[in-house]
Amino acid sequence: PPSSQNNEQGSTLRDLLTTTAGKLRLGSTDAGIAFAPVYSTGAASGKSGRTMPNILDDIIASVVENKIPPNRTPKMNVKSEIKDEPKDDKKCIQDDCSKRYSDIQYSWICDKHVLWLRDHKNSNNWKLFKECWKQGRPVLVSGMHKKMNFSLWKAESISLDFGNQQADILNCKDSIISNTNVKEFWDGFEDVSKRQKVKNGETALLKLKDWPSGEDFKAMMPARYEDLLKSLPLPEYCSPEGKLNLASHLPGFFVRPDLGPRLCSAYGVAATKDHDIGTTNLHIEVSDVVNILVYVGIAKGNGVLSKSGVLKKLEEEDLDDLLRKRLKDSSELPGALWHIYAGKDADKIREFLQKIAKEQGLEVLPEHDPIRDQSWYVNKKLRQRLFEEYGVKTCTVIQFLGDAIILPAGALHQV
Repeated sequence: PPSSQNNEQGSTLRDLLTTTAGKLRLGSTDAGIAFAPVYSTGAASGKSGRTMPNILDDIIASVVENKIPPNRTPKMNVKSEIKDEPKDDKKCIQDDCSKRYSDIQYSWICDKHVLWLRDHKNSNNWKLFKECWKQGRPVLVSGMHKKMNFSLWKAESISLDFGNQQADILNCKDSIISNTNVKEFWDGFEDVSKRQKVKNGETALLKLKDWPSGEDFKAMMPARYEDLLKSLPLPEYCSPEGKLNLASHLPGFFVRPDLGPRLCSAYGVAATKDHDIGTTNLHIEVSDVVNILVYVGIAKGNGVLSKSGVLKKLEEEDLDDLLRKRLKDSSELPGALWHIYAGKDADKIREFLQKIAKEQGLEVLPEHDPIRDQSWYVNKKLRQRLFEEYGVKTCTVIQFLGDAIILPAGALHQV
């Protein structure tokens, strides 16, 4: 940067970038290396003619829409590339994929918003996934349980191995968290008579909250950790060593989010009277997420819906035709109901939930965010209103045993 800028902050975007960039050392092992592939200085730049200020001019001209001076020919033109792209990305990706990826078994579900990869063994899945991921869309991969050691993930197996552990258990209806013995949770997982009762005699809807998680998972359950890692869908993206897994290649000076894995276990709502509650309220994750349904318990006891009753309740949802077809397949076992929203709709949903809170006489504090606080499960009636009043459509996905749901960071979802 010019010497006049060395002792003051840049007043423009270009000044700021050049001032900051100039302070980083090229070729070092710290932050400076981030700039090493982008530009070079001194005599080294003469061969390519690509000095750092030239590149900044080109980028700023394209992004901020400043014209590049006539005496300098732009080296890159982001705007012209964008203009050449088709306007209907959804239609383009579907038409193009059907020709380019004819060797991959896949379908589009949820009004073409979600890609369903039906053959988890296909080594080319990641190529089609990449096209969909660029659009920021969720992806469903089925059959992951076929790669796993199923006996490791049974409720009784986990209870037997770790029943003496203490963990936080959440009562999903009233959000009360208690620290208790894990065995109590697992004893009632498939036997409703052994579940806790709340004050009015109803069966409690409990969730074992993120237990174990991260390094604890690896240390406590090494066999299950290895089984999970070898069974991850799209290992190029999802494996910790995946070549396209961005988080695996972050330099050490970045603050990393908790990348898990986490074991999330919950009772189903089939044994509760109130079916308008969920085990995971509407929220956003800060990183991309892959969620694999490794086990589905079949609850037994008084008040539990039969299998046909569960299927009937699911069929009342606004489902894609392909999902309805899966429900009728006796070889498929449904386990979780997801409602997913695009990140771009977050502000509308936030405004809607604040409006509903006021209608219900709840106090709406300016510092409270209904999405960040995870205080809402948007039931069927509210989902309909959200569509009618704000034009936000719900993407409803049923997760069957062995399904992996992969969500981009920022996508809102509840389960």
